[in-house]
Amino acid sequence: MQCKLSNVVYTTSRLRLALAPHASTIRTVLLAFALLVGTSAVHAQGPEASAQKAEAPKTDPVAPGTISGTVFLPRDLPASQVAVTLKSHDAGVFCSFLTDYDGHFEVPSLPAGTYEVSIEEQGYEPYRSAAEFDGTWLKLELRMSAFATPQPAPNAYTISVRELNIPGKAQNEYHKGLQQLAKKDQNGSLSHFMKAVQLFPGYFEALYHAGIVHTNLGHLEKAMQSFQRAVVTSGGRYAKAVFGVGYLHYLQGRPAQAETTIRRGLEIDPNSPDGYVILGMTLLRLNRTDEAERSAREALLRDPNAANAYLVLADSCAHRQNYQEQIQDLDAYLKMDPNGSASTRAHEIRAVAQRLLDRSQPPN
Repeated sequence: MQCKLSNVVYTTSRLRLALAPHASTIRTVLLAFALLVGTSAVHAQGPEASAQKAEAPKTDPVAPGTISGTVFLPRDLPASQVAVTLKSHDAGVFCSFLTDYDGHFEVPSLPAGTYEVSIEEQGYEPYRSAAEFDGTWLKLELRMSAFATPQPAPNAYTISVRELNIPGKAQNEYHKGLQQLAKKDQNGSLSHFMKAVQLFPGYFEALYHAGIVHTNLGHLEKAMQSFQRAVVTSGGRYAKAVFGVGYLHYLQGRPAQAETTIRRGLEIDPNSPDGYVILGMTLLRLNRTDEAERSAREALLRDPNAANAYLVLADSCAHRQNYQEQIQDLDAYLKMDPNGSASTRAHEIRAVAQRLLDRSQPPN
């Protein structure tokens, strides 16, 4: 991770391409939900945070000019994939980044100065602290506090105010991108989404859809960069981008990290059927069949027309070798989405399940 002076830097993870054996069967879930377009200030010296300077361990030296730290949720849980902002007016530094899956971060090559650290995460009090940095190295512990009472969801007026701040040209490019994506013109849609971001760098919806396109094209590293930038620019409040990060971890064969990320997305938007579908897929990968089935049913409770939930149910039945119910779930999916991009594969799997069912039945 590198923090540039007077510029915003987005931290991304470089991941290897390692698609799971059945990823081609269910990767359409992401595309399906993608097209559904539809303050407390606590100083570092206070009880909720500490900025401490200690002797660097000899076995793991820290480069000079480094600020590192760990973000904690209540009960000392690490805050993974949380957007952190670090800025210093006198040093001319401003950067945003995501914590890793242990809640850690590290920013090298920073000049001395007074630094402000801020975190805004859905469900938690906004975090603010300040620390003096002498240009050598500094280690921080940042502790988040949950809201005392649940916060109301943003209303339509709040959303419309943000939309008024988006330039008309940027909105036009974004909507053109959606139109091209609906026509399956991946490269054409990507061009419009990136133009929208150039016109309005905080356009996290456009960044998210750029991640969708990169995923469809198999550019998973670029997709991860786009999704993570969308998470950062939204202040961690755009659940779809969080689901996108989790889905990529699923595709990369990292189901444990995928589960952590997707559950964080469901904390932001607990009514998302798509989040529950992707969680169900991940739980299947973890061989937690019963939980996967419950997750799929949670999706159907929120949207009875969530066709992809039936793919998760069908796979759950396959794990139990319950071919009769697997066929019923596949039929339900095909009835809802007969021409979907997963329909051909669903027909193939249904035929195999029917043969296995016939073999398991005693002869007349």
